[in-house]
Amino acid sequence: HRVDRRQRQMCIRDSKYFLIILKERTNTMVKVDLTASPYHLNDNQIAWVEETLGTLTDEEKIGQLFFNLFSLEGGKKFFDADLTNKDILERYHIGGARYEGGNKEEVQNLLNDLQRHTKVPVLVAANCDSGGNGACKDGTYIASAAQCEAAQDTKVSYNTGLVSARESSALGVHINFYPCVDILKNWRNTIVNTRAYGTDAETVIKYSSAFIDGFNAERDMITCIKHFPGDGTEERDQHLVLGVNELSTDEWDDSFRKVYQHHIDRGVQMIMAGHIAQPAYSKKLNPSLEDKDILPATLSSELITDLLKDDMKFNGLVVTDASHMLGMTASMRCEDYVPLAIAAGCDMFLFFNDLEEDYQFMLNGYKNGVITEERLNDAVRRILGLKSQLNLHMKQEDGSIIQPQEALDIIGCTEHLEMRAEAADLGITLVKNTLNQLPIRPETHKNIMLYVIEGEKDGIYKSANNVTDDIIKELESRGFNVTLNDGSTRIKGKTLEYREKVDAALVFANIIGYAAENNYRIKWGTAMSNEIPWYVHEVPTVFISTNFTTHLHDATMVKAYINAYHSNRENIKQTIDKIMGESEFKGQYNDLVWTEKWQAKL
Repeated sequence: HRVDRRQRQMCIRDSKYFLIILKERTNTMVKVDLTASPYHLNDNQIAWVEETLGTLTDEEKIGQLFFNLFSLEGGKKFFDADLTNKDILERYHIGGARYEGGNKEEVQNLLNDLQRHTKVPVLVAANCDSGGNGACKDGTYIASAAQCEAAQDTKVSYNTGLVSARESSALGVHINFYPCVDILKNWRNTIVNTRAYGTDAETVIKYSSAFIDGFNAERDMITCIKHFPGDGTEERDQHLVLGVNELSTDEWDDSFRKVYQHHIDRGVQMIMAGHIAQPAYSKKLNPSLEDKDILPATLSSELITDLLKDDMKFNGLVVTDASHMLGMTASMRCEDYVPLAIAAGCDMFLFFNDLEEDYQFMLNGYKNGVITEERLNDAVRRILGLKSQLNLHMKQEDGSIIQPQEALDIIGCTEHLEMRAEAADLGITLVKNTLNQLPIRPETHKNIMLYVIEGEKDGIYKSANNVTDDIIKELESRGFNVTLNDGSTRIKGKTLEYREKVDAALVFANIIGYAAENNYRIKWGTAMSNEIPWYVHEVPTVFISTNFTTHLHDATMVKAYINAYHSNRENIKQTIDKIMGESEFKGQYNDLVWTEKWQAKL
């Protein structure tokens, strides 16, 4: 009674056979209970859900399934440039919105404009991984998950969640597509290297729970944990290829299931399905599947309906990860996977490839029976249930859904900056100092040769353009003379002259990349560049990473290595404090920093 890939392909050719299979398959659909966790709706809230559902046309129900992506990046639009926000809402009836870019005023104006022109309130989501900086460009970074783990204090995670909620809600955001509850088992994985809270289930549970506690402390908002069934076991990126969690069912039960079940039992409202396959569980739940039939969770009824909603009793809402990712698009034709995601048990579809085409694909999927009426109504009930839980309909009626400009005052406030400073102090980690080269101070090491190694220049997630200037200004304010090395040449010069002119070398690896490579490693400026640490035995050399934690794999030769976790001014300032010996290193590393290389420890 299950539809595998071969059957789906046959169904496309034979609509009668397709409908017979669908009728059998829908017997396993798990229906939502709006009175139970995580909804806990009262009679009035449920009445609004049912009344609203009853008034929606089929076209409006289909629109509710979609999150649209808006852009505030210099006028860039993902779709028809002639469509206004009002046009998108009236023509496609979207149920949710996410956005990219923009300062706090720009974001708040966009979200207020959406709520003014919508019939049914729009759920708005942001990616606040590390604080309010995930909601707007001028939001406050507190700490990444890796920094939270290094701090060894749940208050850092708690404060990160608290600031995320405070600053994003001031903009009009309701949902955080976070925390990431993946388990970093493979050191080569850079997709969740800084977004995972640890290397085992217990650590991830500890710090992700603290984040959610902070996020829920003062605001009525929704957390969405991700990426089910779990990233971190391999090195590849689902943006570029189908992700695979290769654990056995027993191994998965003893790790990822523990994490997800913990949060389900605590009442998490949303789970994001990853474009990640879990072959062992798919085959256990459907023994007829062959390797060629394995699908990512976003398209797998075995993983979403049977495992997550039925076996694990998740009664909330499942949203797909971004639909432009190759982990989904490589599975089948777009017109097939768009409706199949909902038929498989996902309740919302994250982003359009093309507004008109994807909307029509979803509507066609409903009309031809890929999505049954029962499945569509259940998905929309879950969506409206979250809107009702937040009382968005009441806020729409009284006008409080529109955020006032003065709400923005909390963004970047003194209290939040103090939390950021505390997180930096607790998190910055000295991984090794085997030659006892620290501290480095202007009294003893006046002349600094500075090397800044950068990654993508114009990626989705890119570093601020002022990082090098911030480092130089901070060092010079302490009394150092700084020379910035030009890494575009192989010329090293005479080593004795180097030692005469340079008292110490500082190497900052400011490598940030996303969805352009399967993993991100150090890429030097040119072949045999003079920035490669050939100088580690010539002068004291300190290597500092401002993002990824596993650069020792490519720089095993350095004898002093620091994970600073972020390139904001506070983290740079406190890193230099600690290099100078004015503050002790308090962060703790996990064993993945050694990248399984014995040389890295020397």
